[in-house]
Amino acid sequence: MNVSGLSPSSNAYASTATRSMGRGAAPTDGKTEKDKSGELSPEDAAQVAKLKQIDRQVRQHEQAHMAAAGGMATSGASFTYQKGPDGVSYAVGGEVGISTSPGRTPEETIQRARTIRAAALAPADPSGQDRAVAAQAAKMEMEARMQLAQQSQEKAPEAAQQGSPRQSQVASFYGTSPSNAGQAVSTYA
Repeated sequence: MNVSGLSPSSNAYASTATRSMGRGAAPTDGKTEKDKSGELSPEDAAQVAKLKQIDRQVRQHEQAHMAAAGGMATSGASFTYQKGPDGVSYAVGGEVGISTSPGRTPEETIQRARTIRAAALAPADPSGQDRAVAAQAAKMEMEARMQLAQQSQEKAPEAAQQGSPRQSQVASFYGTSPSNAGQAVSTYA
């Protein structure tokens, strides 16, 4: 899967399994060597077998991305094809659009980042690009967690100032305010 980039403002990433192409399948110029009976030559038959294998792997790879992306998929899989010596077009690459925009809240961004990461690593053989997308999603999650922690720290002083609900109950029972609820009062004079 090749990813052109993943940033909080981007809305999709592409995956391409053309890396399989380099493993023994060579592009054809459309010419086939058929023997007199109309059969493919052994070389062409081997190339067709290899293209069928690549086609199956590419389709499984993209299907795994789509299944894991769930509702975040912005498009179905689209494929790049190569015509084999038998005249049939075989998928040799593909991509799936997935929304990579952050959520409205840090919690939602964390969930979205987890889904993006799961979708990127869903295939049995994630490519280097798949791993890069997963790393970007992990970074997005980490940033959202930091934002969430910062929000919690900002709320902590407010909560301490107001006192806990239990302190308020005790203070109202004894007629003291939460600000002086922890002070000792001597009743012996």
